[in-house]
Amino acid sequence: MLRRSFLLCSSLARLAAQEKPKRKLDVPYVPSTEAAVKEMLKLAKIQKTDVLYDLGCGDGRIVIAAAKAHGIWGVGIDIDPQRIKEARENARVAGVEALVRFEEKDLFQADFREATVVTLFLLPSVNMKLRPKLLADLKPGTRVVSNTFDLGDWKAEKQVNLDSYDDSEFTGLSQTFYLWTIPTKQ
Repeated sequence: MLRRSFLLCSSLARLAAQEKPKRKLDVPYVPSTEAAVKEMLKLAKIQKTDVLYDLGCGDGRIVIAAAKAHGIWGVGIDIDPQRIKEARENARVAGVEALVRFEEKDLFQADFREATVVTLFLLPSVNMKLRPKLLADLKPGTRVVSNTFDLGDWKAEKQVNLDSYDDSEFTGLSQTFYLWTIPTKQ
């Protein structure tokens, strides 16, 4: 009996350890609203041939929405194992498991070079830290769309403001979305 208790406690401890991020989170989990997701995908001008990467994907809603609405391949990257677990379950429920993949990774270490569209809903400091990697790793012509926060002095090609949402808890608030295109490398 004592051995069984020890094995159970040991298993629970391993499970608890697996559910915690490998390091402190850079960004708190704040899910994008349905209206924000739609606006980000619209701003990105998603095409059938696109490959979307959502950096800091949370519960996977952007990747899943792109797969459902446009039939494109998408990858979500998040450091939080709980969010990745939720994203995978959400993809299963939405019936888009064959079109999406979710990776538990640090986005600064992740390989997202195959992206033609990258979506972000990160803090300004994280966007700025990520900017050199985006410019170095992504192919020219790749679109980058950010919810709420810009990329410093890299001027957005397009900026869209939503003055109200369909979601009742956010009615009357304004939100900004930004679009950049990775330039040709010199």
